Amino acid sequence: MVRGMVHVLSSRILLRPTDPERSRAFYLEALGLEVYREFGTGPTRGTVFFLGGGFLEVSGHSDAPPAPGLQLWLQVADAEAAHRELSSRGVEVLRPPRREPWGLIEMWIADPDGVRIAVVEVPPDHPLRHRPGL
Repeated sequence: MVRGMVHVLSSRILLRPTDPERSRAFYLEALGLEVYREFGTGPTRGTVFFLGGGFLEVSGHSDAPPAPGLQLWLQVADAEAAHRELSSRGVEVLRPPRREPWGLIEMWIADPDGVRIAVVEVPPDHPLRHRPGL
């Protein structure tokens, strides 16, 4: 039997917040994510945000915060600049930017439901910037 590939056309993370308006404001105003589309009406309406090469959909409502293992990874050009900007917008910084042993510069923040978000800068000398054999 030959296995075929699933042809994925698009993808997104679905987030069901405990307070949809608060979470929508966090991702729109505090993080400054751009809106891809909105749908529905009322407090549980859906908002889909651009996340670089992917999307984050904040829609619906949940009585409990997302699973504690859920984390987002957002790559930025300059982690220090992101730190200054997010701090000025009142975002709680769990840990300021620092170079990790694996070479990335990481800062940690959290959304209103406690979803941990890594804000990551890939330095110019990091292997992620270079494709082997090219």
